[in-house]
Amino acid sequence: MNQLATSQSRKKDTREKIALGGLVLKAGLQAGQHELLLGLLVDGRQRAELDDVERARLVAIGREASADGRD
Repeated sequence: MNQLATSQSRKKDTREKIALGGLVLKAGLQAGQHELLLGLLVDGRQRAELDDVERARLVAIGREASADGRD
């Protein structure tokens, strides 16, 4: 991979990480809650993989929070 492509890839990765960090803040899961956040994410991923209804429910919660500007 050439240097320009590598640089662009790193910038894209950085923007994605910043956006994900913003979601963490929006959800009210700031510093000191790393284990809680990771546990919520792992549990949510597992439940969403096993149950389409649960996945739809979680997506709806996220969509509503995003649209309303609330956490």
